[in-house]
Amino acid sequence: MRPLLRQISRLAVVFPLVLAGCKPAEVPHGTAPVARAPSPTVSAVWVADQGNGTYRNPVLHADYSDPDVVRVGNDYYLTASSFQDIPGLPILHSRDLVNWEIIGYALPRQQPAAVFDVPQHGYGVWAPCLRYHAGQFYLFWGDPDYGIYMVQAQRATGPWSAPTLVLGGKGLIDPSPFWDDDGRAYLVHGWAGSRAGVNSLLTLHQLAPDGNHVLDAGRNIYSGHADGNHTIEGPKLYKRAGYYYIFAPAGGVATGWQLALRSRSLYGPWEVKRVMDQGSTPINGPHQGGWVTTPDGREDWFMHFQDKGAYGRVLHLQPLTWKNDWPVIGADPDGDGTGQPVLTYRKPAVGGTYPLATPPESDEFEADSLGRQWQWQANDRVQWAALLRGTGKLRLFAVPAPAGATNLWPVPSLLLQKFPAPDFTATTKLTFATEWDVWTGKKAGLLVMGSDYAYLAISQTASGFRVAQVLGNDAASGAAEQVLAEQALPGGTAYLRVQVSAPDATCRFSYSLDGQAFQPLGQPFQAKSEKWVGAKVGLFCTAPAEGRIGSYADVDWFRIVP
Repeated sequence: MRPLLRQISRLAVVFPLVLAGCKPAEVPHGTAPVARAPSPTVSAVWVADQGNGTYRNPVLHADYSDPDVVRVGNDYYLTASSFQDIPGLPILHSRDLVNWEIIGYALPRQQPAAVFDVPQHGYGVWAPCLRYHAGQFYLFWGDPDYGIYMVQAQRATGPWSAPTLVLGGKGLIDPSPFWDDDGRAYLVHGWAGSRAGVNSLLTLHQLAPDGNHVLDAGRNIYSGHADGNHTIEGPKLYKRAGYYYIFAPAGGVATGWQLALRSRSLYGPWEVKRVMDQGSTPINGPHQGGWVTTPDGREDWFMHFQDKGAYGRVLHLQPLTWKNDWPVIGADPDGDGTGQPVLTYRKPAVGGTYPLATPPESDEFEADSLGRQWQWQANDRVQWAALLRGTGKLRLFAVPAPAGATNLWPVPSLLLQKFPAPDFTATTKLTFATEWDVWTGKKAGLLVMGSDYAYLAISQTASGFRVAQVLGNDAASGAAEQVLAEQALPGGTAYLRVQVSAPDATCRFSYSLDGQAFQPLGQPFQAKSEKWVGAKVGLFCTAPAEGRIGSYADVDWFRIVP
């Protein structure tokens, strides 16, 4: 095994920033402090920065769906959809748009708690929009079943306010706030046809200047039905050189294109132009994102996602230029004003060179809190896990599954992280211990989770400890798990491993007793995405719903290497 790239403790420092508002080309005056890590982690499996002044796409080969980005002075901040996962609304930070680190989350719990205390696959936080205005960060998002929410903070690291329901209703998604030159505020959003009965429609509201509520019933300002821009969604509202612009994708996540709408009036009429599509590249359906400029205002950039199936919606960075007051995103080899994604490109000219940085992946469990890569499958509870000082281990307790559960789909206490690269190997050292009695069905292990899933688990029966590969096909339907292979263990400790390989995210499981010699177990498994998200890898410790409490797993470490 290659030497471990250990997680660096994040010692916060505070420094002033210059205020940047909703208009990417302008930088008003002001300050906004932010906590940063002086020594960011660097992935062993995917680094976008090529070290020679260029980068490769994706800049984040991980599932940061529906990204939005904003610049505040010399600093960039990114957020993305988190759906049901907790903590939610990740906040990432960069100085150059290429090297990103997670600095926190804006949503520690989802409301209503009675709903999100259990897994709600594909529900929750959809398509957030991050803005900085008048000394405050604002984060808006749509929950398709409840409406448009907002949280705010003076610093990107928080603390963030409790969610405010800005506009209640079914099918309200993809909000984007905008503060105009005269101080008036507006909110544009899309519609989820599954709840609202209509889609491909953009609606504009007047918004209270403090962002807490809308002031009117809204007006529809654009319909994509007759223009061939079906499923237009994800609008982001900006202003430049006397024009209002809405950047919005259409045509569907996997096969669509990026539009720009422009008008001299917020209420239209809107001119519409396709400004990026797949072209001759392998980057399918370049989808929604956000526009920012460099600190000197001389360069424009656009971050968007690409749907890569089991790998999720990965993030790309594109140069943006202007032609006749229309944006051209990416390269434009034929000069028709419709760009296509770049695979490699020079890094943004941000006035400096900054260290390599990526979101964390491995975790030694030596800190007082979990690494920021981890998320639970629902609102978490303190009794699910413990990081006891001096042990250097994560203790996961055998939480009883919900009554009637036939597989892991409805289990909230799954600790998971995004796939970080096309090819990687995840290994963990785990000890499973039972208490009081041996209850058949208690287990702990290493999991690849999706609409289909597979795992290696250690359990104990009357005949001793065992390790098994288990398959959960068509999990959402309640299908029962299948044990594909199992092997006796001399005790409750084993090293569990999964190797994930491109192009189709094939997973091969193995185990070891000494951490050196690994034995394959079971069959290769092809990872699957689930509702709107890619597959995930992580840990679990569960018991049957009717089981007596007791049993736990001590996890020494979790490491991701090539």
